[in-house]
Amino acid sequence: MRDTLKRKIIEVCNKKIESKGENVGLSFYAFFANKNDDPELLMEAAKWWIVEKELDHFEKAKKIKIMVEAMQ
Repeated sequence: MRDTLKRKIIEVCNKKIESKGENVGLSFYAFFANKNDDPELLMEAAKWWIVEKELDHFEKAKKIKIMVEAMQ
C-alpha cells in the first residue's frame, strides 16, 4: 500500500476516533470523497481491506489504525 494512502487512513481514523469515540466503525469508503476522483487508489484500498485482510464491511477505526501503523 502506498504511503499516501497509509497516511490518509491514519488521519481519517484519528479524526473519527476523536469526534465519535473509541468504538466508532468505518468502511474503506471513509477514506475517499463521495466523488470517485481516484479509482485506482480506491481499488487499492478495497483490495487491501477485502482481499488481503478479509475485513467486514464495517470495522473499528482503532483496529484499522493499528493495522496500518504496523505496516510502516
